[in-house]
Amino acid sequence: MLQNSKSTFGWVTIILHWLIAMSILGLLALGFVMRRLSLDPALQFSLYQWHKSFGFTVLALAALRAVWHVLDRQPQAPSGLSVLERRAARTTHAILIGLTIAVPLAGWAVASTSTLNIPSFYFDWFVISHLPMAKSEAAESFWTSTHAILAYATLALVALHAMAALYHHMVRRDEVLVRMLPTRLLRRGEVEKTKGSQVIAKRK
Repeated sequence: MLQNSKSTFGWVTIILHWLIAMSILGLLALGFVMRRLSLDPALQFSLYQWHKSFGFTVLALAALRAVWHVLDRQPQAPSGLSVLERRAARTTHAILIGLTIAVPLAGWAVASTSTLNIPSFYFDWFVISHLPMAKSEAAESFWTSTHAILAYATLALVALHAMAALYHHMVRRDEVLVRMLPTRLLRRGEVEKTKGSQVIAKRK
């Protein structure tokens, strides 16, 4: 099931969700390492290029996720959630989608305004052009701070989002977390396959 249903998320939403989530955590860790530790210049340059490459990947995935979020229907909230909880969930998801686009865009702006004018090599396959922005130390400093602030805000919101999901799973025991797991769709597929086999057997 590629699309969302009335009660659960489909494969497209689930795959994009976990790909973006894992990539963001990896980018945050990589960003900390490449800026906070004393590294060999050649290694540091490579880490920066890897950071930018994965950042562009996240930007593309996040843009696709945003479009899919608008086009596909959204599952109904699990029963038992209050109106406030439903609004908080929708708002959190919208902000997270916005941040996953804003953070890599701000990083792209950093590279574009840097006076060093270092090309962005996408996994050494091709060069991604800089944004048409003026290069200056002031602009680079502004976008570097913006990129960092947005990244930390994303980390905080992701942590809050994860804790809320675990709370619903372990304390409330509802389907808030379960329906975003691929195992749910796998089990559902097996059940539907079994039912289909039973129907065919009866017809015979």
